[in-house]
Amino acid sequence: MAPPRRVERVAELIRREVSQLLVHNIKDERVGNGMVSVTDVIVSGDLQHAKIFVSIYGTDEVRTATMAGLKAATGYVRSELGQRIRLRRTPEVVFVEDRSLERGTKVLSLLNDLERNRPPEPLESVESEAPL
Repeated sequence: MAPPRRVERVAELIRREVSQLLVHNIKDERVGNGMVSVTDVIVSGDLQHAKIFVSIYGTDEVRTATMAGLKAATGYVRSELGQRIRLRRTPEVVFVEDRSLERGTKVLSLLNDLERNRPPEPLESVESEAPL
């Protein structure tokens, strides 16, 4: 088991490298259709598995196609990580769609709707608050 600090450093390195791979190296058209960003990486304590959370901007069809493209590119991403990050064993890579930004936007819009539709508070008499 690796120390927690090392696990965090490896996760950050993987996040950075995969982000660059998505922008510059992956040529799959399905991945390029949606705007993809790496939101988080969780690495297991033994550094053997890495879950890469990606946020995809676009329609449901674009998201599905992009996830299929990412799953197809998993082997390439793992081999590139092996060359760029010097570890004894390159972690197994799994892409997971992160919809937290979408959920956060939905919650904010619901809160804004509630605020707009809230009845105004009754004004209390100014005279009753004035000291004698």
